[in-house]
Amino acid sequence: MRRSGIKIMAELIGLIAPLIHIMILAIITGVLGFLCAIFITILGGYGIINFIDSNFNLKNIFILIFIIAILRGFFHYIEQLSNHYIAFKLLALIRDKIFIALRRLSPAKLEGRDKGNLIALITSDIELLEVFYAHTISPIAIGILTSLIMTIFIGSFNIILGIIAFLGYLTVGFFIPYFSSKYGKKDGMEYRDNFGKLNSYFLDSLWGIKEILQFGFGEKRNKEIENKTDDLMNINKKLKNYEGIIVGLTNSVILIFTLAILIISYLVVKDGDFKNIIIPTIAMASSFGPVIALSNLSNNLFFTLASGERVLNLLSEKPVVEEVYNGKDLEFDGAECKNIYFDYGGEEILKDYNLNIENGKIIGIKGKSGSGKSTLLKLLMRFWDIKSGALKISKTDIKEINTSALRNMESYTTQDTSIFKDTIENNIKIADYNATREEVIDACKKASLHDFIMTLPKNYDTEVGELGDTLSGGEKQRISVARSFLHKAPFILLDEPTSNLDSLNEAIILKSIKDNRENRTVILVSHRESTLNIADKIYQMKNDRAS
Repeated sequence: MRRSGIKIMAELIGLIAPLIHIMILAIITGVLGFLCAIFITILGGYGIINFIDSNFNLKNIFILIFIIAILRGFFHYIEQLSNHYIAFKLLALIRDKIFIALRRLSPAKLEGRDKGNLIALITSDIELLEVFYAHTISPIAIGILTSLIMTIFIGSFNIILGIIAFLGYLTVGFFIPYFSSKYGKKDGMEYRDNFGKLNSYFLDSLWGIKEILQFGFGEKRNKEIENKTDDLMNINKKLKNYEGIIVGLTNSVILIFTLAILIISYLVVKDGDFKNIIIPTIAMASSFGPVIALSNLSNNLFFTLASGERVLNLLSEKPVVEEVYNGKDLEFDGAECKNIYFDYGGEEILKDYNLNIENGKIIGIKGKSGSGKSTLLKLLMRFWDIKSGALKISKTDIKEINTSALRNMESYTTQDTSIFKDTIENNIKIADYNATREEVIDACKKASLHDFIMTLPKNYDTEVGELGDTLSGGEKQRISVARSFLHKAPFILLDEPTSNLDSLNEAIILKSIKDNRENRTVILVSHRESTLNIADKIYQMKNDRAS
């Protein structure tokens, strides 16, 4: 469900609660700073009006203006310092919340998700919120308070002048931003969405650069990038046209209300005192600064509100599987699938599926592609919940086991290994970041990886490239197996652990799995008969069932 601009702003403001005292400081100093700027002009006008009066001390006016100018600089500095402290502190807080949300939603909600859009959200969308926190919240409060003070000041000359001033501030500070943001919000959201899609397209192109070059697909790919960029530029052009209209309208409104103050003050000021005509006019003309800031906000607010909505949507998104915190902490003692039904995207994957996993056994599972082998492992990891039936670990429903306990007792190795831009040691220590170098070496020896690492320039301190580009498929897979050994979990789930290995390395790893099976239960999914030879029992996945 789409949020209104007001609702987006209200929810974003709600995140500021821990820093409210700094926000109050920013608002107070902001109001004082603008009042100083306004009254510098008013005092200047007052001095010029009284210049011909020989009894008037112009020197005192200059001294007062100088003092106020110094104060204006001081107050403005404190306001900006406070606003940006809040902004960057909150951006860090929001990023933390985003990563917590991604962790909560993964893997079920993130499988197949547009990675480029996620990157755009984590980076540029959150960066755009700096505009909101540093240049929107306090300016709104500053604009309201300053306008009220100036309405009272101008109204002190005549109540009609005060009403006109109030209407002027209301028009520039509220009506113009409100209607402009209303008309531009849809285009702002479209721009952010298309920006995310362009990011995804770039990422796909970078990851598939070899295939693009090999099959001469570069020209078509470049044309698509140009088309997507043109679409972005067209939306941006439309938003810039809005911006031009807003600026022109704002300046016109300011001139109209300033002229109205001049004319009305001339008509209603009965004593004919010249300064009672000029001072309200100068005050009106010089006091639009805070509300102009509000009007200008709407120019960037198109993008900011769109980014804010995308961030809030992710933070409020519900996971497919809720983590368990107040459940049971158990020792692993076998697992059981009983009459399990599971579908994904409307397609039935497992139907009345049964499997008994005895503690301490190596269970082999084979079957044709799409028969549900990998899905079964993900259900045992509780990446998804079954539709019906019973899935138990240690004779306990998997939904009643604390998620942290479940992760500690299980180790999951997939066909695709994620490699981070870091040292090989740190890549392996993801399984246990408190592990010693000796424990890492031991795990690598079991995974037939140690000898390869020792040939690298910095051994275990060698950095691997982003996405593991400097490693072969087999080397990545052995890192995954080494992680599994380092984790020391009693329940090991291996999904095609030797698919990228030659027969020699396959034999070494399988021997390690078999030799280190003590106090461990292993589920081994593979299409290779040679891999399944170490299994105590082999089940065939056929027609959604084990046989």
